Amino acid sequence: MKIDTQRPNCAVPAVRQNLDWLSKAYSKSSTKQCQSDLWVRLLELPSPYSFDEALLLCQVSADEWLAWVPDHGEVKLHSSQWSMVNNY
Repeated sequence: MKIDTQRPNCAVPAVRQNLDWLSKAYSKSSTKQCQSDLWVRLLELPSPYSFDEALLLCQVSADEWLAWVPDHGEVKLHSSQWSMVNNY
């Protein structure tokens, strides 16, 4: 019995896909079109006794904002930690 040690030639070559449209879509949704002096609802509370809303003070990076939370103080928030407040 002979063992075949040859590697089969069935591997699929990797093809680089153009995903620029995907990164642009996420960058637009991550900034959430925000500005300073905007109240947002917190999805994660900084402490059990703090309010569930925060006032955005200034943007620190593309996905982070410095905010003020009543009964807690200043906190740096990632855009995934809050949502827009619905004004009626």
